[in-house]
Amino acid sequence: MSLVTLTYPPGCKEINDDIGADELVRRLKQLASSFQQMMQSDDETTHNAYTPLALHITDEYFINNPSRDVQLLVACCIADILRIFAPDAPYKEPQQIKTIFLFLIRQLGGLRDPKDPAFKRYFYLLENLAFAKSFNMCFDLDDFNEICVALFTLMFKIVNDEHSGKVKSFILDVLCPLVTESDFISNELLDIILLNIVEPVKTQRKYAYDLAKELVNKTSDALEPYIQQFFNHVLILGKTDDKLNIRNKGYELIYELNHICPSVLLAVLPQLEFKLKSTDEMERMGSVSLLARMFSELGSTLASRHRALWQAFLGRFNDISVGIRTKCVQYTMHFLTNHPELIDDITETLKARQHDSEESVRYEVVIAIVTTAKKDFDVVSRSEDLLNFVKERTLDKKFKIRKEAMAGLAMIYFKHLSNPNGVPEATKNAVKWIKDKILHGYYMPGIEDRLLVERLLNTRLVPFNMDTEERMKKLFLLFATIDENASKAFIEIQKHQMQVRKSVSELIALQKLAPSEERNKAIALKNNSISKHLPEPVKGLEFIKKLSQHMASDETMLKLMEKICEPGVSCKDSYDATTLILKKLGSPIMTNLYYNTVKQLLERISSVMIDQESIRALVKVVGEALNDGDVINELGVDPDTAGEKGLRLLFVLSFVFPTHYVSRDIIKSFFTLFSSTKEFVAPLLLNILSFIGKHKPINEKFPDLHEKLKKICLQFIGLGTPKEAKQAIKCLYLNTTENIEEVFSAVLEKIKENLNGEKNKLYLTAIVALGHLAFYLPDKFPAQIKNLVSRKIVKELVMKDHTAPRGGTEEWCPMEDLCLETQCKLEGFKMMSRWLLGLKTDEVTAQKTFRMLKAVIESGGDLLEEKKPNPAEKSWLRLGAGCAMLKICEQKGVGDQITAKQFYHLSKLAQDPVQAVREKFIYKLHKGLNRGIPNKCLPLDFMGIYALAGLEPEKKLRALAKNYMNYDINKRRDYVKTLLMSGVGERPGIDLTYILPDYMLVFAVAVLTHDENFTSSQDVEHLKRIRQALWFVLEPLMTKNENYSFVFYQDMIQKMKNHRDAVNPEDEATNFKMYAVCDLAMGIISTRSTNFERKSFLAEPKIPPNYFKAPENPKYQNLDLYVPAEIQISNSRKVGGVGHQTTIILSRDEDGEEENGANHPEPGDEPPRKRGRT
Repeated sequence: MSLVTLTYPPGCKEINDDIGADELVRRLKQLASSFQQMMQSDDETTHNAYTPLALHITDEYFINNPSRDVQLLVACCIADILRIFAPDAPYKEPQQIKTIFLFLIRQLGGLRDPKDPAFKRYFYLLENLAFAKSFNMCFDLDDFNEICVALFTLMFKIVNDEHSGKVKSFILDVLCPLVTESDFISNELLDIILLNIVEPVKTQRKYAYDLAKELVNKTSDALEPYIQQFFNHVLILGKTDDKLNIRNKGYELIYELNHICPSVLLAVLPQLEFKLKSTDEMERMGSVSLLARMFSELGSTLASRHRALWQAFLGRFNDISVGIRTKCVQYTMHFLTNHPELIDDITETLKARQHDSEESVRYEVVIAIVTTAKKDFDVVSRSEDLLNFVKERTLDKKFKIRKEAMAGLAMIYFKHLSNPNGVPEATKNAVKWIKDKILHGYYMPGIEDRLLVERLLNTRLVPFNMDTEERMKKLFLLFATIDENASKAFIEIQKHQMQVRKSVSELIALQKLAPSEERNKAIALKNNSISKHLPEPVKGLEFIKKLSQHMASDETMLKLMEKICEPGVSCKDSYDATTLILKKLGSPIMTNLYYNTVKQLLERISSVMIDQESIRALVKVVGEALNDGDVINELGVDPDTAGEKGLRLLFVLSFVFPTHYVSRDIIKSFFTLFSSTKEFVAPLLLNILSFIGKHKPINEKFPDLHEKLKKICLQFIGLGTPKEAKQAIKCLYLNTTENIEEVFSAVLEKIKENLNGEKNKLYLTAIVALGHLAFYLPDKFPAQIKNLVSRKIVKELVMKDHTAPRGGTEEWCPMEDLCLETQCKLEGFKMMSRWLLGLKTDEVTAQKTFRMLKAVIESGGDLLEEKKPNPAEKSWLRLGAGCAMLKICEQKGVGDQITAKQFYHLSKLAQDPVQAVREKFIYKLHKGLNRGIPNKCLPLDFMGIYALAGLEPEKKLRALAKNYMNYDINKRRDYVKTLLMSGVGERPGIDLTYILPDYMLVFAVAVLTHDENFTSSQDVEHLKRIRQALWFVLEPLMTKNENYSFVFYQDMIQKMKNHRDAVNPEDEATNFKMYAVCDLAMGIISTRSTNFERKSFLAEPKIPPNYFKAPENPKYQNLDLYVPAEIQISNSRKVGGVGHQTTIILSRDEDGEEENGANHPEPGDEPPRKRGRT
């Protein structure tokens, strides 16, 4: 120890290394207490006597003493010495000062635990150092930075949640002067400070973050130039010190500093504009991510303070990088909710991005708007533009985008339902189209869309968890305000769900049968059928099989499924059964595919919207609407249409849920509604009662109500409109199972009475009623009806024209503008067709009727050639006769009596000079072909008439006809697939030549041959048109057809060419025309086919004898060419596997360019069929 004489404060004993540890502690406590009581003197010499002692206690023995208490007391003494000696401390040697302060820093580490018994002394040490700014004496040291780094590192490390505000305040008092009063701040020190304001420290050590945040705030002026210098190196020069921990946290630092003290970034933020325009995608992404957060945060004024930077940021919405565009869009939700002043700018950028070529960006646009709506409904609901962006995405090509868009719109509609008067005007406008748009989604081709629409209908548009009365009001509101296409979609939803319900019911019935091979096969087929009603049928089939096995092994499961499919199940029971079933399927997680598949099926079959109680409530609402009651104003529906829409809704539901209508009070309510004088009421009510009767005839369940119904129906038959009479006959027929002859004798007498009366509206009604009576009861009054048809309809109506000549030049007009006699004639044609449909097998009457109807068409509509009908009437009469012929031909027996010549005359209507006639005829043709394949529709012969639509001059009508034809072709293909899968197609009684659409080529050739504009086989221009018509038919047959066989088509065309025309077999001109058409067809398949493989087809080529006369020599081959040289070219080519010189009739595209088959898709295939049905 030193030999210098030491002066101790009064009462203090000497301290040295010879004293024991405990005694040393006691003496140091006394010494520390004495120094603590000393005040700083104005006289610099006052405390000089203690200078040797001050130097003595910094001896290594004391500051490195193994006793923690000794070190702490020594540190307290040194701190007091620095205080009382300030500003001239007794320590002069730089190394000594460094050692002392590093010692003091180590002692300050004791502050980490406020529960330490010695904490008060540590706190006193901190307070003393802070009060005297003792660390300031290190400014002149070369090692100042090392001391600061040690001190700052320690303080950020030890600060914690147990420290009081005073502790944190004194820590700041120690640290701040070292920043604010220093001449230089090193990067190392800056690194320590800034590292504590970013992750992971910000989250993991919150109090260190708070300390750093306060420090930056208090020292911002001093830190600003150093922070700017750091960011200049990082942002502009791209240089960083590898030793710094914050070297890769530039953007995080800017974000945090902007929160803590924006003023330090005034010169930094403008530099980010360069980063936004960098060629490096990662740099742009970093700056975009940063600015998106900073601009979008609640309370941020950055966009208004830095307009140039804001505009540069908006430019990144158009960045070439998908990731950057996505990042920008993801933040728009925050802009929309936090910054109303920026909505216009954001809306404009989203306008472009919702059409982005990248699906992920479009998806994020929808998610951003929908999420905003969920978070702050008013923001989106006030902006029609944002709602329209979502509206457009409901038609996106990607399902996941359509799904989010429709779900978002449905959520907005649901919120409107909850509070219809408390939403902005933009939402009220949007609600008008939202429900339409959602229901239009049912027209999308994917089954996922259909399932989504069905789910949204039950959960959002008409929430199933509402009470019955309120739910029915919402259903009525929906149906009363949607457009026609949405109404059709709603109807399709009900029909499809009914079909699925029926399939599942049939599966349940099969499960109840005794085990057998036949039962197992039937269950397998039914499982396959049900799986087609789900997304991804192949995967779905696996889980439907599992469900089927589950039902077989678990009787409770079977009963629950049966309960759901019961026709009269209540909504509550259906929901409860569904819930119990789902509980049996395991956890409702995404990976449980069995659960999710069955849940999708249950959503389609469970009836949670409609039950008998619901129908009762709906009838009440509709009745009130028909009487202009309070419900009109309550729901805000149009009083002019609400009643009709409500009745139509009841009509739709009566088809799907007739069981719920079988109730005395519901039927009596319908009877009450007949008192309405509105013309639409009676037909709809009668239709509803018809569906009730079809399910359960009223005379069986409620005989007294049947008597009342009979009187109502008789009144409409006698005095009603044609529509009312038609529905009255049907309603009475379906609801009457006893005393039929007695009931309908009165009906027939009413009809006779009106037919014998004046030629007025009741006469027209009688004709319609007679037709429907003959259709439903052909065997009850055969002689009387035949007499009425012969005398009243044919002789007195069709074969006479009592009305004076009608002037006019218009070729078309609405039906109601026709004179009454013409309207009666049109209904007469319909009446005869219905009569024949009822008779089914009266061939002689059918032949006579066909001859008469053909004569009407042949005469151009003026059968009597008295020139009384005007052009519009003649158009209607031609069309009416043609439609009647089509209708008769749907029925096997009477329909088979049409001759080839009559068929060709009928086909002329597809080329009628009046466009409206062509359009309506093609529609009726499509409707007949599509009705009930294979036995209740028009035969395959009529598919050939579509070839004439290939000559249609009007593009829209041509496109419409093509859609009809493609639909009819695909429907037949699907039916054949179903037959083959079930094994039915291989049975002896099934002839695929009557079903496969490929055989329509035979009939197309026949129809084109007899085109009245086709006068010569050498007419090059018309041959070109015929080639166009042939391609119109062949394109859908050859393309997208997995069964296409070039050889089949080649053989079929050659076989036709070996025949002669059946109508004019000896007329060479007609035969040559037919051969020319065959040559053109052969040219098309030769040039447009891409696969000439000799593979077998589903059936053999057959030529119908009705249209083609077979050669006397069965081995005859017609190998001549019948088309002019201008449209043929000779090629040596192997066609059909036979090498020979073949002449190819080149096919041309619409611009007349020759096309090689290699450039076209593969052709479609299927076999011919003769007239008749399977």
